[in-house]
Amino acid sequence: MNPELTIASLRLGLVEISQTFVFQLINTFILYLILRKFLFGPVTKFMANRENEIKDQIQYAQNLEDQAHELIAQYEKKLESAEDEGKEIIKKQTQRAENRAFEIIKTAETEIDTMKVNAHRELERERIKAVNELKDQISELTIMAASKVVEKDLNEADHKALIDQFINEVGDVQWQN
Repeated sequence: MNPELTIASLRLGLVEISQTFVFQLINTFILYLILRKFLFGPVTKFMANRENEIKDQIQYAQNLEDQAHELIAQYEKKLESAEDEGKEIIKKQTQRAENRAFEIIKTAETEIDTMKVNAHRELERERIKAVNELKDQISELTIMAASKVVEKDLNEADHKALIDQFINEVGDVQWQN
């Protein structure tokens, strides 16, 4: 056997394979298994848990953002609806005010027409009353004039009847013109 080919003395370029090297490799492998069992597992589990927590927080934040967008949309709809309701209320109240104004004007016109009719009736009554008073005064004056002219030839009742007949015939013709 060639002493140069033994495990203890094998040399491959810069690295010399020896017993120490083999023990170091075995120790490194054992250390790797120990670290994998006690360090890498918990660290990996911790990192996975942390990653899941971050994903959950991102999902929670996304849900909150979606809810906020829904609320904004609802509030915008409510605001738009409130504006429409406000416009509708203003429209109704304006129409109501216009109707009320029309009713007031119509009532005032009716009252004015009634007042005109009443005024015409009153004027007609006053005219008839004035005509009757004038006839009475004329008849009295005529009686007095006739009594002076006739000087008691006729009695007063006959004179009055005669004058009333005359006034009625002449008065109706003159007042109708």
